[in-house]
Amino acid sequence: MATITLEIPDDLSELLTKAGENPADWLSQRLPELIALKLQQPALSTHIYHYILDFIANNPTPQQIADFRPTPEMQERLQTLLSRSHAGTLASIEQTELRILTNLNCTAKTW
Repeated sequence: MATITLEIPDDLSELLTKAGENPADWLSQRLPELIALKLQQPALSTHIYHYILDFIANNPTPQQIADFRPTPEMQERLQTLLSRSHAGTLASIEQTELRILTNLNCTAKTW
């Protein structure tokens, strides 16, 4: 088994202690669960899907389609993912998210 030394902020340690948790035990018990949950999440957050579906469901006019753009939050996330991609630090789910956001951004520019 690999040994990892992990430093956590004092305030987080205090919160765990107040909750009756030993920080080391909590991490060893909960970390696998949190990683599994992260791996099960969709490539894009639900609110992005809602944003796109709401737009389509409102039967947009040709002009509204031409004016459609990703939200500033989506554009910021795209820039973050691009930076991480150039640094070579993207996880596989982030690569999928990057591909989807890039396609959405390119599609919006060509409308």
